[in-house]
Amino acid sequence: MKINKVIYIVFILCSNHIFSQIWFPIDTSYTVKSAFIKSVKKYPTINIAQPNKPENVIESQNIIYKEIGDRKLHFDAYIQNSNNIKPAIVILHGGGWISGNKSHVKYLAQQIASKGYACFAIEYRLSPEAKYPAGIYDIKKAIQFVKENGDKFNVDTAKVAILGCSSGGQMAALIGATNNNDDFEELQGINNQSTTVQAIIDIDGILAFKHPQSKEERVAGLWLGGNYVEEPENWKMASALTHVGEDTPPILFINSQFERFHAGRDDMIKILDQYGIYNQVKTIENSPHTFWLFHPWFNETVKYSIQFLDKTFKENKN
Repeated sequence: MKINKVIYIVFILCSNHIFSQIWFPIDTSYTVKSAFIKSVKKYPTINIAQPNKPENVIESQNIIYKEIGDRKLHFDAYIQNSNNIKPAIVILHGGGWISGNKSHVKYLAQQIASKGYACFAIEYRLSPEAKYPAGIYDIKKAIQFVKENGDKFNVDTAKVAILGCSSGGQMAALIGATNNNDDFEELQGINNQSTTVQAIIDIDGILAFKHPQSKEERVAGLWLGGNYVEEPENWKMASALTHVGEDTPPILFINSQFERFHAGRDDMIKILDQYGIYNQVKTIENSPHTFWLFHPWFNETVKYSIQFLDKTFKENKN
């Protein structure tokens, strides 16, 4: 990914009707438009996915779930309008750990929510603002917040999935693979029981940074605090493959044909199979890496996601 110059912008945040100006670094190199411009050259018939908002989905924007000094982190909630208690789906945008924002997964969240789920599109700190593992702990805190407010969001706190796209997929897999991992949790003193998830959907996110299939270099190094020679422990600990074991939940991999974006996946599947943990791979051939943003692949991504979530949370479940 080409890195644009990091720019600084002012966010106007509102809390209890009091406004304050917060400065923090934002990289704008990755947007849906920039991904489209890159992909349409090879796939001239594609369109940016902008489906109509489902009528049965209630939206709440910019809910504060974490504060670090004056910095506030938010998520957007998309919840099916029904009295049923719903599984919760925490959704992470991509952007190479350096760029992107929660609006990029809005349409995925809307469509999944419409099928009987409560979806939460998460803002987390990116590498220009904070290095690994800060973003991981932001997301774990968001999971904790959703569970602590389960009654408010009408969610089943024992049925939580995490879904991520690209770098968000890498983070989703890592968070799921570190269920009940005391060493990982205790870095920030987070109650690991309240941050566990029961399912993972990894949309074209790598499972290992240092791997024969991986081509992660500068962008990963910006997030991990240095290259592999400088920060080998971070490169190891940030890889879901390092942590996969008996506590890893069922996982769906939705992949492009590009091997580099699922580095370590097959190794992870071998371990999952040893423990009898359900896993599934769906490959979307002849598509760009960012296929989930565009028609004709958006609907296919939604379909695979809902099928997996229904199987995990609804089929033969009381």
